[in-house]
This record gives sequence, structure tokens and C-alpha cells, in this order.
Amino acid sequence: MSYSRQAAIRPALERRARIIDAVRAFFIAAGFLEIETPVRIPAPAPEVHIDAQETGDWFLQTSPELCMKRLLAAGYEKIFQICRCFRKGERGGRHVPEMTLLEWYAAGLDYLDLMTQCEDLIGFVAARIDIGHRLVYQGRTVDLTPPWDRLTVAEAFERFGGMPVQQALDRGCFDEIMGLDIEPQLGIERPLFLYDYPARCGALARLKPADTSVAERFELYIAGMELCNAFSELTDPREQRTRFDADSRARGEIGKTVYPVAEPFLQDLENMPSAAGNALGLDRLVMLFTGAASIDGVVAFTPEEL
Repeated sequence: MSYSRQAAIRPALERRARIIDAVRAFFIAAGFLEIETPVRIPAPAPEVHIDAQETGDWFLQTSPELCMKRLLAAGYEKIFQICRCFRKGERGGRHVPEMTLLEWYAAGLDYLDLMTQCEDLIGFVAARIDIGHRLVYQGRTVDLTPPWDRLTVAEAFERFGGMPVQQALDRGCFDEIMGLDIEPQLGIERPLFLYDYPARCGALARLKPADTSVAERFELYIAGMELCNAFSELTDPREQRTRFDADSRARGEIGKTVYPVAEPFLQDLENMPSAAGNALGLDRLVMLFTGAASIDGVVAFTPEEL
């Protein structure tokens, strides 16, 4: 094969290394313990729209979430991990089947606290690579000065979606409207936290005590790109089992693989403290900080080159 693409993206890969080094320095300085958990697992979380890659009778992780929460239950209060995750069939300008994920958890925090941590983390990385507070991506200038903008999902549907969020859910077009109409409008001039997702989109997030119709979940958008997904974590094993059962049934109804139940995780959830966690796509962060239009510009090898 020709290595012209690898030669052309060397500056991006060099910046990628500096970004990962800065991320690691940020968390270590904040008192987080860097940990590693198994990549090959017997039972991933049964998310309806994310498919795990089989490896024998087990699966490659789509996220280290379940194992990291088990460490919280074991008494680890502040942990982070930079790891490879795998999502079957995902390929596009912002997706590869094997990606690099930053995931962190902190006991005693909630999703609002993690918004502040996101601001601090990305500001720290920007300073380390001499970006400062002005990020230029694909012709757009984004002001990284905190505090960043915040918008509820309900407000986003009213402003950009053309219908109330409940109507979109009832019609089964929530994801379509989110992806086509709403996401491209977010974080254009300043980063934006999209928060308070409908309860049925709560995944592993706890419901908001003051309004149980929404879950304490947010996603961060910069220049129209989704960067991370964060929760105030659900710690009730019975409620989590109910959600897993519902998601497994939904997967089965549309002909997808139904995964084994993650029993050790559900059992350990009994001992998990109140906590918040965040999963941030490092490949996309590197895209933003290098100006790469496609994820192909920030990974050493694409699947097609292997």
C-alpha cells in the first residue's frame, strides 16, 4: 500500500499525542486514578442502537462503563480511563468501528458538576496545545470561554425541531429530528450542553428528582459535533434491571442480538455511591483541535487500509 495518507496526517497525529498527554495530565492533577478494565466482556449494556462486536462467545466493549462503575462500588472515588471501544457497523465521517474513548467517574458529583469539568478539561487541553480560547474549525470560530451555553432537549425541539419533544417521541422520529435538524445547529459560536433528556432516553442516567419526566443526562456540542455523553448515574439496581429488560426486548423485536444479562454489574450496583460519569470521544476532540473534516484525518489507519 501507499503510505502517502499516513505521511500527510503526521502533524495531526503529533497533535493527537499532545492532546492525550494533556488529558492525562488534567485528570492526574485533579486526583483521579487512571485505571484499565477488560476490553473483552461477556455482557455489554443492551443499548438499542449500539451493537457490540462479537469475539467468540463474548463481546468487545462498546464502553468501559459497567466495569468502571463496579470499581466505584468497590470504593474508588475518582477514576478515568483512555481506552479502545468497538461499535459494530459504525463507519462514517465521524465514526470508525474501533474508537478511542475517554471515560471518567467521580463519586458525590452530578451531571451539572461534570459540565464544569468539561469546561475545565477542554480549556486545559486548549491551553496546552496553544489554542487558547478561540477554536477555529472548518471555517467556524468557536469561543471556548466559560461558562458555556446550556439548552434543554425540550427547548431544542421547540427551537429547531419543529415540534414538541413528546410528539417526536410518540411519532418515533426523535432520533431523526435530533440528528438532522437539531445537532447541526448546536455549539456553533460557543460550546453548548444539551441536557435533561426525556426519561425514555435516559439509558443509565438517574431521573431528575424534581421532574421524573426527564433524566439527568447531557451531551456536549462544539461546532455542531457531539463530543460527549454524561449522566448523573442511576444507582438503583432494580430500576436498572427494568431498563435493561426493556432495551433487550426492544433489540429482540427489531432482530438484533440480545445480550446476556450483566448480573455482576447489577449486583454491584447495590453498593455504588451517588456519582456522575462522562464518556468523551477523543477522536472527535482531536478532529476539533486539528481542523480535520473527517475522522480519517486523525487515525493512523482506517478500517479500509487494514
